[in-house]
Amino acid sequence: MIKSKIENRASPQATNPQKISHNIGTRNNHLQDFEILFNRLDQVTGTHAKVAILVDYFRWSASEDAAWTLALFIGKRQRRLITGRRLRDILQEHSNLPDWLIADCYAQVGDSAETISLLWPEVKEQQTNSQSYERYQENQRKQQPLHWWMEKHLPEISQLKGDQQTNAILKLWSDVPENQHFILNKLLTGGFRVGVSSGLVCRALSKAFDLNESLILQRLMGGFEPSAENFNRLKGPADSNEQRSSSRPYPFFLASPLDPERIINDEPEMWQLEWKWDGIRGQMIRRGEGAYLWSRGEEMINESFPELIELARSLPDGTVLDGEIICWRQNEEKPMGFDSLQRRLGRKKVDKPLRVECPICFVAYDLLERDGIDIRDHPLNSRQNQISQILTQIQHPELWRLRQNHAWTIHSWSQLDHERQQAYHQQAEGLMIKQQNSPYLIGRKRGYWWKHKLDPMSLDAVLLYAQAGSGRRANLFTDYTFGLWSKDNPPALISFAKAYSGLNDKEIVELDRWIRKNTLQKFGPVRSVKPEQVFEIGFEGIHRSKRHKSGVAVRFPRILRWRHDKPAEQADPLQNAIEMIRDDSN
Repeated sequence: MIKSKIENRASPQATNPQKISHNIGTRNNHLQDFEILFNRLDQVTGTHAKVAILVDYFRWSASEDAAWTLALFIGKRQRRLITGRRLRDILQEHSNLPDWLIADCYAQVGDSAETISLLWPEVKEQQTNSQSYERYQENQRKQQPLHWWMEKHLPEISQLKGDQQTNAILKLWSDVPENQHFILNKLLTGGFRVGVSSGLVCRALSKAFDLNESLILQRLMGGFEPSAENFNRLKGPADSNEQRSSSRPYPFFLASPLDPERIINDEPEMWQLEWKWDGIRGQMIRRGEGAYLWSRGEEMINESFPELIELARSLPDGTVLDGEIICWRQNEEKPMGFDSLQRRLGRKKVDKPLRVECPICFVAYDLLERDGIDIRDHPLNSRQNQISQILTQIQHPELWRLRQNHAWTIHSWSQLDHERQQAYHQQAEGLMIKQQNSPYLIGRKRGYWWKHKLDPMSLDAVLLYAQAGSGRRANLFTDYTFGLWSKDNPPALISFAKAYSGLNDKEIVELDRWIRKNTLQKFGPVRSVKPEQVFEIGFEGIHRSKRHKSGVAVRFPRILRWRHDKPAEQADPLQNAIEMIRDDSN
């Protein structure tokens, strides 16, 4: 009965739109206000409608709660207070539900917070009858705002141990209205998601407080710690000295995959080509006494690349460079592979041997700020000419670690594919195609910058294992492990790569049915299957790896197509993958 309800569930947070109050944002800021906001956003699909709802909320909410709402919606505050597994265990241990039933329901739903919200009505009576809980006073509970839950009550519960924590969780579920269970469970387990993007939230903030959207994005770069002070600063008027004293990077301008129809009628000389390097995007900043290095993921990565920080201190004050962080040996014409850079990512301390083995370099693409002045609206060719001027001013013994990216033009679009193919010999991913007079914009604005990557490497591999997905695909097997043939006699299949994207919905359903009918063994949520299905797996790069049994690791693997035409015996041998590896020593 319970499982049947789970399988035919409606979203626990969904309520009748006609019954939703529109009177939110009245500065009372009860948790119910946040729940209503979540429901309203969940029930509309249009961008303008979502923005209007957020504008209303941010204008009239107290700054303490608006700050937490912002942090949750843009994903800057995802700290897990209690694991979903712990909450499921509490529910199972204090109910008459068998563990297999809860596990089955969780496998069907794919989310602990939602599973518990759906199961609680089935077990609440036995809890309230068998346990004596001191209930919250009704008025007290109604008066508690979002920031009280996030800063005080939920963290306090997370710090409890054993039975004390169990009793606190059961008390929470018993006392809080059931329509708020999903929200509170998600706030406890982290991974909070709602159907709005960071860009949409920034647009709402700019409308709510009559600010330029780029200023909001700029202030949010590098993270947002939820507090009334920070939110008030975020919505405050622009300060002319703000940028000069800040360590914050600019929002990154991103290229789109090439659409040839958008450039074919332009003169090729209006555009320039650059190599698209296989590193990580970053901004090198020198302001005041500080030097900073930021990744595109909005993380300050000074500790991982101390050589670049030392070099950045020699830049003129008020300089911001956009470029690529990559391993590149001095006096070498080509960079090293991404696997070398990977050894340095996330390091808190980089010892001398690692600095020697994986020498780091910053390839400057663009200049965003000079002498403390934002020049992003200047033409690209002007900004890049100024990089050359800055490099001539720098006095540093390791200036080779900072190089300007090479740019060139072509006379005919027919040359483009030939130029792209040269990227392989340069140890690059492909080409960047940029309009020479383009400004530096925010996000993925199509029309000015295009990326034209090399065709992905690919191998035909055999499906070995499958695991259920999450979210709306929690009841389907969507995560797959593939293998290649070894050189043994007889050959054996060795795990080579995992992939979960590339199939359409129809193919996923078809493959799911096949997996269920052809399962050999079960290992918890994972199933091994008959080695019969062949798929073409595409990937961006490949390198040697001691961590994997196959001896290789690939970047960004995905399914290109299901090879119904190919028997498993004709899938690729592992040796084919090894031969694709580029030798960094060349």
